[in-house]
Amino acid sequence: MSRIGKKPISVPEKVTVEISDTTVKAKGPKGELSRDYNSKIISIVQNDNSIVVSLLNPEQEAYYGLMRQLVNNIVVGVSEGFNKKLEINGVGYRAQVQGKKLILNVGYSHPVEMAIPETLTVTVDDNTKLTVHGPNKELVGQFSAEIRKQRPPEPYQGKGIKYSDETIRRKVGKTGA
Repeated sequence: MSRIGKKPISVPEKVTVEISDTTVKAKGPKGELSRDYNSKIISIVQNDNSIVVSLLNPEQEAYYGLMRQLVNNIVVGVSEGFNKKLEINGVGYRAQVQGKKLILNVGYSHPVEMAIPETLTVTVDDNTKLTVHGPNKELVGQFSAEIRKQRPPEPYQGKGIKYSDETIRRKVGKTGA
């Protein structure tokens, strides 16, 4: 049995959860999210202030732990939200937010403009530190990966966009021998 799947999901007081035949909907202070699930494999039951996911088809055990964690991410997302922090390293590299656009100057001949998705907010500190906030963990991670993809960090000088908790393995350059 999945150890993660067996854990009950605690629901905060400010979050309301609605479970139907094939969907789970959660509404809280940070927004509203929903997730579809296969009712032939698992069943989701709501108690007083917790949600319990149980397995119906023992052959699909991997789906059991996955769905429990996805439902937990919905509940945490609408109550607290998720964020990812990125750093920009390089001379003249900077970022700024104009309305619902993120503008990156990362060494190209033109600035890179990215449209910020509706449910996300991006904040820029000191022109080089980005923070992506939002209730949907998948969307926060995907948009952060798209930002990093514009100029991934290179191993010789460390220039580029990296996650704040990421370490870049540096290589030694050429020697003059």
